[in-house]
Formats: sequence, structure tokens, C-alpha cells
Amino acid sequence: MTGYPPEPWELAGEARVSMWRLPVDELPALPDGAEPVVLAGHASVFTAWIDYLPPGRLSYHELLAAVAVHGRGLAASITQIWVDSEVSRDGGRELWGIPKDLASLGFTGGRTFTAATADDWIATAAFTPRAGLPVAVPARFEIAQTLDGRLARTPVRWRAKPHAAAADWSVNPRGALGYLARHRPVASAALRGFTLRFGPGDRSTSRSG
Repeated sequence: MTGYPPEPWELAGEARVSMWRLPVDELPALPDGAEPVVLAGHASVFTAWIDYLPPGRLSYHELLAAVAVHGRGLAASITQIWVDSEVSRDGGRELWGIPKDLASLGFTGGRTFTAATADDWIATAAFTPRAGLPVAVPARFEIAQTLDGRLARTPVRWRAKPHAAAADWSVNPRGALGYLARHRPVASAALRGFTLRFGPGDRSTSRSG
């Protein structure tokens, strides 16, 4: 398979998410026009290990980091992201401006996770799920990325069963997520049995630069 499906992508799977609070001056670079949501000099960064599974259109693994930004409701901008699928990488870049790169991603039992490139390791994490809700909860947000010189906003509709979780992260201080290395997440969750609809993107936003 060499091509990627058209948007929207209908996906399903399992996710493990952590939220971090960082001083604004430690944030990674954001697209032009994307402004972080700041409270008391700190912004929120979200990291996620995602296992995309059938019956979704694509099956692959993913590790991402995103910064909460101002938007039309909940919004974030993905600053680093790795997948183990060339189809996902190409589609994410060309459809929505998501800066996907390839990596080796290890997911074991929904609890332990590893990510590495050919050059070095990126991060590892271990999650211990706690109590959660027995029903799926819906959420809507948008992803703000640079596409064709413009800040494009892509809507996402998500439904999952959220469970609190404890997470133990180890981040390579020399790697692309090194800005997280001396911090610890303030909250983590397991999102079980999720379904999501990604896209179509909004191409009508202002030009960057």
C-alpha cells in the first residue's frame, strides 16, 4: 500500500495520554499564528501514545507531543510526532501539515511504550490504569498546523472511555522531546476503545509569515 486515504480519516484504537505544564520559554516552536494558552506563565503540553486498530481505516502506532493553543474551542498544535507507517506519515503531512516522522515504536500490553529512531532513543513510558468511566465520552477539538504557508485548522471528533492512570516517563534529554526531560506529567489517562474522525481541514485561515 503506497497511497493514503482521503480525508476524513475514520480511526479507532487505544491511547495513553499525559499532560505537562511548562514555562512558556521552554516550549517548542509553534507554527506562525498559533498562540499557546498561558496561565501563570505556564502552558500545557500533551503527549500521547496511540495504537490505531481495526475497524479504523488504518492500523499503526504513534507518539506525539502537542501544545494547547488558542482556537475555536479546544485546540492544539502538534510539535513532534512519530509513526511506524509511511502511509500515515505521508497523509498527515500532505493533508493537514502534521510534521510526522518515522520511528520504531514498541507497545506492550497497553502498559509499556518505547520510541526510537535509527539515530537514538526518544522516550519510554509505563502506564498503570486506574478507575474509569464505563461509557464513552465525546470530545471535539481542532489541530492547528502550517499547510501551504497557511495556518490550517483541522477538526477532530473523538469518543473514548477515559480512565485515570499513573505514568512513569523517561525522556532522552538529547532528543526531540528533550524539553520535557526535567519535568514530570501532572496528569495522565488511558483512553480505551476510542473512535475518531480526523478532518476535513480548514484551508481558509490566514497566511503565515
